[in-house]
This record gives sequence, C-alpha cells and structure tokens, in this order.
Amino acid sequence: MAGEVAMEAQEKEAQVAAWLKKIFGDHPIPQYEVNPRTTEILHHLSERNRVRDRDVHLVIEDLKQKASEYESEAKHLQDLLMESVNFSPANLSSTGSNYLNALADSAVALETKDTSLASFIPAVNDLTSDLFRTKSKNEEIKLELAKLEKNLTATLVLEKCLREDLKKAELHLSTERAKVDNRLQNMDFLKAKSEEFRCGIRAAEEKLSARGMDTSLSHQSLVALSEKLAELKRQTIPLKKKLESYLDLMPNPSLAQVKIEEAKRELDTIEAELTKKVDMMEL
Repeated sequence: MAGEVAMEAQEKEAQVAAWLKKIFGDHPIPQYEVNPRTTEILHHLSERNRVRDRDVHLVIEDLKQKASEYESEAKHLQDLLMESVNFSPANLSSTGSNYLNALADSAVALETKDTSLASFIPAVNDLTSDLFRTKSKNEEIKLELAKLEKNLTATLVLEKCLREDLKKAELHLSTERAKVDNRLQNMDFLKAKSEEFRCGIRAAEEKLSARGMDTSLSHQSLVALSEKLAELKRQTIPLKKKLESYLDLMPNPSLAQVKIEEAKRELDTIEAELTKKVDMMEL
C-alpha cells in the first residue's frame, strides 16, 4: 500500500515537471518547495490546464470547420452567380465593394442569418427595442442616482451635524470631568479637614473631661439653655402686658398693692431664673 502511494506521488511529480517544462518552455522554471502539498496543488492545476487546452482545441477545430464550410458556401454562391448572371464581386466598382462590405458588416453586427430584407427588418426592430429599453433603464438609473445623491447630501449634512454635536459633547464632557475632579479634590480636602476637626474636638473633649468640666457647659447644653432662655423671654411678654394693664386701672390702694406685689414677685422670679441662665451661658 505504501509502495503504491509512493509510486503515485512520483508519477504526479513527473507529470508536474513535464507540465511546467511545457508552460515555461526555454525559460527557467521558478524554484519551489517540493512536498506532497505543493505537488498535489500543481498536479491539480496541470489537470485543469489540460482540460482547458482540450476545450480550447475543440473550439478552434469547430471554428476552423465552420470557416471552411462558410468558404465553401461562399465559393458555391460565387460560382452560381458567375454561371447564372456572369456576376463576380471582383467586377464591382469601389463604391459597390464598399456597399457590399457595409452590408456584410451590418449582417454580422445584427447577427442575421443572411443579408435579405426579411432578416434585416426584425433585427433592426429588435435593436430599436433594445435601444428604447436601454434608454428607459438609463432614465431609471438617473432617477435612482438623483435620489442617492440627495440622500448622500442629507447624510453628509447629518454627519457634519453629528460631528459638531460630538465635539460639543466631548468639550462639555471634558469641562464636567474637570469639575468633577475639582469637586473630588475638594471633597478629599473637606474629608481630611473634617477628620482633623473631629480629632481636635475629641482631643479637646478629653482635655476638658480630664480637667473636670461640667457637662452642662458643653456646646449642646448651652444651645439648649439658649433655647430655654428665648422661651422664658417669650413667656414674660404677656406678663409684662398684664402688669401694664394693671397700672392703667384706677388705683385701689389695697387691691392694687396686692396685685402689684404678686406681679413683682412673679417677675422677680422669672428675672432671677433668667439671670442665672445668662450667667451660666457666660461661663
């Protein structure tokens, strides 16, 4: 089995070498790497080339045969003309020869079987129909081309607008990115400061606690006392108005004296409490 494969490979190499020598002739054959793959590819190409050469040879032989038949038919027709009317193309004038050549060329161009009027008229009609169809197709292509040009213009305008919008968006994004970076830096700075203040407050609280500071004097306690002070001041307003109303009454020495004393005591109590709170806040 291996021997048969080796013999087949050698046979293919020999066929490839013979084909390359035939192709390049007296010219040197280009160097190539001889291996099973390249041999298989070149052998396949040689087979395709051989089949193509055979087909071309058959077409050439067929054309030669047809040319020979046409020559025989032409000679027969020429002899027939000479026998019947003693006419030969050689006896024509130059103008007649030109007309005859033009007639033959027209028949070849129109692909008619002969130069009779019955053959020319359908051929010309077909050619005219083809011309009209071609013109109609050209008009359709022009309309389609105009539409494409219009769409292309709109697309180019849209592309330009999109590019401008993209530039604006990139510029805006760059600006916003710079703002975000700045805010992040500020945030980091504020975080650091906040941590620094927190540590400072904690250290101050520890120092004050170590020194025996009363918790009632802390910031929160003072804020609460300030709110209470404001509330007490608000409560004294109606009492003062009430006292003023008493002062406007006709004096009844005994009753007025009692009311005045009660109001004074109540006002003194509130003022004393207020003074105490203020003194504590000032500490």
